Amino acid sequence: MPPLNHSSLSRRQLLKLGMGASLLLGGAGIAATLGSCSPNQPASSFAVLRDADLEVLRALVPVIVGDHPAMSPDTVNSTLQQLDKSLLYSSPQVHKDLHDLLGMLSLGLLRGPLTGIWGSWNNASAQQVETFLQGWRDSRVQLLRQGYVALSQLLLMAWYAQPMSWAETGYPGPPQL
Repeated sequence: MPPLNHSSLSRRQLLKLGMGASLLLGGAGIAATLGSCSPNQPASSFAVLRDADLEVLRALVPVIVGDHPAMSPDTVNSTLQQLDKSLLYSSPQVHKDLHDLLGMLSLGLLRGPLTGIWGSWNNASAQQVETFLQGWRDSRVQLLRQGYVALSQLLLMAWYAQPMSWAETGYPGPPQL
């Protein structure tokens, strides 16, 4: 196909260009759908969260919670267990929306351009994750801002639902009944 010259673009060239673009976008959409469709079965010892979801969330928890004396790999895992327990009592639509968001963040083709993290979440530095979160928080795109709010609220609620997080805030825990 000759180089595009907008002033001499024939109808045939325009149709070819349109078909090519449609095929390219359709293929990318199918790849995104198939790639982000990690198995729908939950990870071992989880009721809702999948293995691919856990990889993303394990990178996010320490950055979203911040510097906390109780932060450790064990407390990250207990936070994810708490999140999973909370999600168990939420609607199927919430599950779908969260799976869609985390699936998008899991897929390398989308993760890089959307987050700036081109490799695995396991290899992402705290600074890279912080930069991604700040970018979504301050984005002009409302959907990205909503994604940031959803992720941060879910993870913070799961973190602060656990007794190990209370001491730093001075919260003595719920009253004994």
